Amino acid sequence: MRAEARYSIVMRHHNYVIQHILSGMGLALVVMVALLGTWLNAKADESLPSSLPDFPSVIRAHSDQLAKIESDKGANNLFVSAIGPALQLGDAARTLGTHPMPPKLMKELLVSDLTAAANRLIGNLSAWRLASTVREAVNARQLTTVTHQLFGSQEARAWLDQQGETPWNDSLNRLYVLVASPEWTKESQGDSTPGLLVSVLEQAARMEVNTMQATYQEWDRIRSWKDRVRGLRGQARLCGTWQWIIHNHQRNHQEQKLSLLFPPVGNTQVTLPGLVESIVLGDNVYLRWELDRLVQEDSLQFSKEGHRLEGTFVNSQGGWGSISGKRTASCPP
Repeated sequence: MRAEARYSIVMRHHNYVIQHILSGMGLALVVMVALLGTWLNAKADESLPSSLPDFPSVIRAHSDQLAKIESDKGANNLFVSAIGPALQLGDAARTLGTHPMPPKLMKELLVSDLTAAANRLIGNLSAWRLASTVREAVNARQLTTVTHQLFGSQEARAWLDQQGETPWNDSLNRLYVLVASPEWTKESQGDSTPGLLVSVLEQAARMEVNTMQATYQEWDRIRSWKDRVRGLRGQARLCGTWQWIIHNHQRNHQEQKLSLLFPPVGNTQVTLPGLVESIVLGDNVYLRWELDRLVQEDSLQFSKEGHRLEGTFVNSQGGWGSISGKRTASCPP
């Protein structure tokens, strides 16, 4: 999909936020929306899905549940039972809902990382719901609703505070300060305080934009979870010492023998000089090498129960030929 089309998809799905934020607001929020557009335009250069979930509808459908999240366990349960499937993340939800699961399989499926990502997603959605509710209540002059939303449940507030350094944390803290101030009490009693409502609206809108960005990023991270699992499985399968025989048809059928050690997953201390990309999907292996201005791409396949690799290569100097690999040692610990 072209970058312009991907950008259009993201903008179409989130245009409702921009319309509401601009309603009745001034230049400060116009600048914020411009910044949002810049972020979305940057995302257009990345691989975006052909369709995005309707995040606002999901938030509205589960508003009461999102408002009552008080623990990671509650966030995980909501993701598994409702939010995950609603956001096209059914595989991740089913994985987190499988109990018990053998420790080895949990490690292989990155369950710990997936759980943390799911909890962060629920936190972002909860904060998005809070920000939009506060903004709408201020616009409707329902100021007691604002106070209740921010301070009604100490447990829910504590859980949001525990989300750490999120993009929306600063705006949330500023909202706490503004609504806890004596000036807000006067405003609620009809004693108008110049600029206070505008400040609350501005922070709520800023928080809404930041939660929208954070929600998409976390959703996209969970969406690509299976790809990471497959990639790690492939790297584990490739790990070990291989005898490499390269037959170059360009140079009078010259043959070159190499011994290559593909390191275990996560071992950053051992690297193969020039290897910049490796992708293993099933029996198919793609390797890209860049060394001394030479670029080479290898397309290989596993055989003999993973003990051999056979395939071809092409390089930037017009070279091409075959590669035969034989595993000579298993993966080091």
